[in-house]
Amino acid sequence: MGEWRANVTMRIRPALRDELLEFAAREKRSLGNLGALLLEWGLKQLKIAKSSERLLKCRVRPKAARSKQPAKLGTPI
Repeated sequence: MGEWRANVTMRIRPALRDELLEFAAREKRSLGNLGALLLEWGLKQLKIAKSSERLLKCRVRPKAARSKQPAKLGTPI
């Protein structure tokens, strides 16, 4: 009968909100939908990293620089 969802409220900088709205519009998504997508993805990455500190030390490599083996998490900075 559908998926239950919980409301999440957070305070973010106006510039960040504007950027998120820009991305959402480009992908024809609502801001809430994009936020939920990013939260789910971020939680998966956090589980792999085991801590927010370790997660923040990693970065995403450009597509051209990637090796043939997919990494579970970005390379350390």
